[in-house]
Amino acid sequence: MSQKINCVVLLAALAGMTLFGCNKSNNSGAPTLIWWQIGSNSADLAHYCEILSDYTEAKIGVRVDIRQGSWSNATQRFNAMINTGEYWDILFSDANSYPSFASLGAYADITQMVKEAAPELYYGIPEELWNGVSLNGAVYGVPTYKDSASTMFAFWDAAVVEKYQLNIQDNSWRNLDANFKKVKAGEGQRYYPYIISKGDIDPVFLRYDTFTSFLHPIGVRSDDANHRVVCTLEQDDVLEAFKYMHHWYETGVINPDANMVETLPKYRPYFIAQAWPSVAASYATSAAIEKYLPSRFYGPVYSTGSIQGSINCISVNSKYKNEALKLLHLVNSDPKFRDMMAYGIEGDHFHYVTMPDGRRAVHRDRNDWPLVNYQEGNYFIETPEDTAPAGYWDEVRSLNESAVPSQLLGFSMDLTPVENEVINCKNTWMKYYTDIRTGASDPDKMLPGIIAELRKKGMDTIIAEAQRQVDEFVQKQSDKE
Repeated sequence: MSQKINCVVLLAALAGMTLFGCNKSNNSGAPTLIWWQIGSNSADLAHYCEILSDYTEAKIGVRVDIRQGSWSNATQRFNAMINTGEYWDILFSDANSYPSFASLGAYADITQMVKEAAPELYYGIPEELWNGVSLNGAVYGVPTYKDSASTMFAFWDAAVVEKYQLNIQDNSWRNLDANFKKVKAGEGQRYYPYIISKGDIDPVFLRYDTFTSFLHPIGVRSDDANHRVVCTLEQDDVLEAFKYMHHWYETGVINPDANMVETLPKYRPYFIAQAWPSVAASYATSAAIEKYLPSRFYGPVYSTGSIQGSINCISVNSKYKNEALKLLHLVNSDPKFRDMMAYGIEGDHFHYVTMPDGRRAVHRDRNDWPLVNYQEGNYFIETPEDTAPAGYWDEVRSLNESAVPSQLLGFSMDLTPVENEVINCKNTWMKYYTDIRTGASDPDKMLPGIIAELRKKGMDTIIAEAQRQVDEFVQKQSDKE
C-alpha cells in the first residue's frame, strides 16, 4: 500500500480531533521531549507529565511532553505527522507502521548510536529483539523487552475440566474437539464452550510469518528451513483448522454471533491468549471464577511480528536525539521511573507494600492512569502488583529465553513493488476473513473461490516478489555467518 498520504484530507480530518498532551510551558531551561503514544486522551495527562518531568529532569536533565493519539485515530494522526513534517522526538510504533515509516525516512538510524551512547540499554535487551527490529541491517527504534516471544496459552475453567475430566495438555484440534464435545453434551444447547468475537485471537495462522497485516493468505511457516512463501489457504494444517472451526460453529461449540460481535463476556469456559501461566489468576478474578488452568497452545517463538509489537523510535528531525535516547534508556533501566510510567503517581495512583514473603509489590489505589504499559519499556524492572504471584515476571523471562527464533526473524518485506496487488488482495481477503475465521463459512465451499479471486487480484505476483526478497534476505544472513 502506498505510504504517500493525501495531506489535505488528513489535515482536514485532524481539525476535528481532540488531542491531549503536556502543553505547559517549560521555564527550567531543560529540553522538553515530545513523546507520542496511543491512549485514552485523559484531560489530566498534562498535570501528570509535570510530575514525571520533575523526575526525569532531576535524573537526566530533560522534561517529557507525552501526547496521545486516541485508539481510534492514532494511525491517522501518526500518518499525518510523518507526511506533514510535524515536529516530535519519540513515537511509539509497531509492526503495522514501523517498516513503512522507516522506509519514508521518518526515524533516526540508531544502529551505532545506541551501542555507543547507551551501551547499557543495548546490552540490556536480548540480541533477538534487536534482530527483530533490524531493517536491511539498520535499527530505527528501541524494542520493548516484554513478552516479546509469541507464546499462546489456552485457559480452561478448572471447574469445567474437573467436571468432565478433560485432557487439556493436548492442544491438537482432534483433542480440543473431543473436549468440546464432552462439555457441549453435558451443558446443553445454550452453552457455548468456545466463545469468540470478530477480533479475538486467530489460532489458525499462528505458525506462519505473514508479510503484511491482515493478509494472512501469504506467508512462510516459522519452522520452514526452506523458507518457502506459500498461499497459506492451500496448506493442509490451515485447512484442517478451518474445518474444525466450522464444525464447532455448526454444532454450537462456538457462539452463533461470533462473526458479528466485537466484545466478549467476562467469563468464558475456554479461550486463547498471548500470556504466561501466572496470568491465570487475574483472568479468574476478572471472570469471577475460582480458577483457570493454563496449557501452552503455541510457542514460544521469536518472530519479527511479535518483537515489533512495541517499539519507540526517535525522529530523524529531532533536535535532541541523544536526550531522547537517554529518556528511553531511563524507562528501560530505572525501576522507579518505570513504575511511574506503568502505574502512575506514588501516593495517588498506587503505593508500595511488603508481601508476607518479603517481596515488594505495588498496590493500586486508582485504575485511571492513562499511559499504556506495553508501549513504554522493560517489563522486567517493574515492581509486580500485589495481586501477582511470586515469580510473575520470571515466567515471562523464562519463556523469552527458551523461545525458538523464526526462520525469518528480522525479515520485513518491502511492499512497494507490489503495493497495488497488496491493497487489492487485502480488500478481497477482508470481505471473507471474519466469516472464515469464526467458522461461520464452510471452508470446503468458500476457500476455492476465495483463492481464485485472490489470484485474479495478484496474489501470485505478491508471492513471487516475497520469495525474491526472502531469498535475498536469507543469502545476506548466510553471508554474515
